[in-house]
Amino acid sequence: MDPLLLGAIVAIATIIVLFSGVSVAIGLLIVSAGFLLIFDGARSLELIPEILFGKLDNFALLSIPMFIIMGASIASTRAGADLYEALERWLTRVPGGLVISNLGACALFAAMSGSSPATCAAIGKMGIPEMRKRGYPDGVAAGSIAAGGTLGILIPPSVTMIVYGIATETSIGRLFLAGVMPGLMLVGLFMAWSIYSTWRSGDTTVLSAGSYSWAQKFEILPRVLPFLLIILGVLYAMYGGIATPSETAAVGALLCMMIAMIIYKLWNPRDLWVVLRDSTRESVMILFIIAAAGVFSYMLSSLFITQAIAEWIGTLEVNRWVLMGAVNVFLLIAGFFLPPVAVILMTAPILLPIITTAGFDPIWFAVVLTINMEIGLISPPVGLNLYVINGIAPDISLKTILTGSLPYVACMVLGIILLCLFPGIATWLPDLVMGSSL
Repeated sequence: MDPLLLGAIVAIATIIVLFSGVSVAIGLLIVSAGFLLIFDGARSLELIPEILFGKLDNFALLSIPMFIIMGASIASTRAGADLYEALERWLTRVPGGLVISNLGACALFAAMSGSSPATCAAIGKMGIPEMRKRGYPDGVAAGSIAAGGTLGILIPPSVTMIVYGIATETSIGRLFLAGVMPGLMLVGLFMAWSIYSTWRSGDTTVLSAGSYSWAQKFEILPRVLPFLLIILGVLYAMYGGIATPSETAAVGALLCMMIAMIIYKLWNPRDLWVVLRDSTRESVMILFIIAAAGVFSYMLSSLFITQAIAEWIGTLEVNRWVLMGAVNVFLLIAGFFLPPVAVILMTAPILLPIITTAGFDPIWFAVVLTINMEIGLISPPVGLNLYVINGIAPDISLKTILTGSLPYVACMVLGIILLCLFPGIATWLPDLVMGSSL
C-alpha cells in the first residue's frame, strides 16, 4: 500500500480511537499495535515493550516529575494569592492596574509552576472576584486569567518544552531561554488589550483602585521574594554551568517544598501527601504518553509513513511560509482536541524534518508550536483553562468566558506573526547566553 494513503488511514484511525474516550497513551498503543500487526506481522509486536521502556530510559526525563513537584508545592500554598496581592499594592495607581497585576501574577506563577491549570486556579481564585467587585467586565476578568494561565507552558520551566526537547533531541536549556522573550511579549500584548478593553467598556470611577501605604507595600514582599529567588537560582544554576536541567529541577523542587513548609506552614502530612500524590499522578500520565508516543513514532517510521510524508512535502513547489502557515493551521486544529504533550509527541517526528528542510530553526519552531498549544488551552471543545475558570466562577457562563478569551487568542496569533517577522525574539537570548547554534 502507498505510504501516503496508509498515513491517511492511520490518521483517521487515530482520531477515531482517541475520540472513543480512551486515554491518549492507551489510544496510541492500540493504533500502533494494530497497524504493526496488520502490516509487519505478529513478530513486530515483540519490539513494543523494548521501545516502550527504552523511550523512558532518558536522564532528562527526571526533570519532568521534579518540575511538577515544584509547581504542585507552590500551588498548594497561598503563593499565588501573595503574588497577586503584592503586585496589586505596587501597581495600584497604574491605569487598569488590577488587571495588569493579575497578568503579571500569572506570568510569575507560571515561571514557578510550569502548569497552566494551576496558574489559572491559583491567581483566578483571588483575581476574578476582586476584578468583578471593582467593576471590571466579566469577560475581561475571566478572559485575562484564562489567557494568563496559558503562559505556564511557555515561560520556563516548561514541561512542554522539556517534552519537545526530548522528542526532537534539542537542548532543553536553549528551549527554556527561547521561551522567555516571547513569553514577555505575550504578557505585554495581553496587558495592552486588557487596558484598552477596560478603558473602552468600564466605568473609570469604579475601576480606580485603593491606595496602600509604603508599609503595606513592603509588608508582603518577604512572602514573595523567596520564590522569586528560587526562579533566579534555578536559571543561574542551569545556565551558569553548575547543574543539568534535571539536577536543577530536583534542587528547585526541594527548595519549593521547604519554603512551602517553612513560610506557609505546610506541615500537615496529609497536605504533603496530596502534593506528592497529585505530582506522581501527573508525572506518570505524561511519561506514559511519552512512552506510547515512542511506539507510535516507531510504527510510523517502520511503515515508511514519516519518510513518505517528508519526501512528498519536500517535492511541493510552494513558498516555505505557505508551508509554515499550513503547519500552524494543522497545529491549531490538533490543539483544539488534544493536550499539548500529546500533540508534540505525535507530530514532532513528522514535522521536524519538514521544518528543518524548509530552513526554519527548530528552537524558534518550538516557541511557535507552544503558542499554538496555548491557543488550544482557551479554545473549545477541550479548552482546559476555560473549564478551570468556570469552576472558579460558576456564575460566569462558559460563553462569556470564551468570548472574553477570544481577544487574547488574537493576541497570540499576532504573537506568532511577530515571531515569523522577527524570529530573533525567540533566538536572540539563547544565542546570547549559550552561543550560536549554527
